[in-house]
Amino acid sequence: MKDALLATLTEEVATVVAFEELLATEEKALIAAQPLDVLPAIIAHKTALTERIAALEQERNSSLTELGLLTGTTGMDAAASGDARITEQWALLCAVARCAKDVNNSNGVLIRTRMEYNRKVLAALQVSPAKAGFYGPDGRVPGA
Repeated sequence: MKDALLATLTEEVATVVAFEELLATEEKALIAAQPLDVLPAIIAHKTALTERIAALEQERNSSLTELGLLTGTTGMDAAASGDARITEQWALLCAVARCAKDVNNSNGVLIRTRMEYNRKVLAALQVSPAKAGFYGPDGRVPGA
């Protein structure tokens, strides 16, 4: 039973590491001037990885239940207390998950910043020509 849990944890670590690497790629794309070329593929890959992570978490919880343990962190802590291999993989999973969360939060800030910039650009473009001092179709500033 513990071998199945260990195998799931090992795969979960690898999947979260892949997710973290993808987030780093996303970060570079979000910083780039024209990210639209690569973002759709990144989003599709992120979706697939998050679905796989969720499935692995369910497998991990099923293994814990089969071992007569609680699910989640409580069960993992109990399982890890008696097995050095599980302890190592569990600690590694927790560490890479924290790193992925930090990069994801950073990407969220980048996205919000880009959205705010776009909102301001759109607001500037929607100002009436008379208020903005732009030249009208006749070459004159309206109201001048």
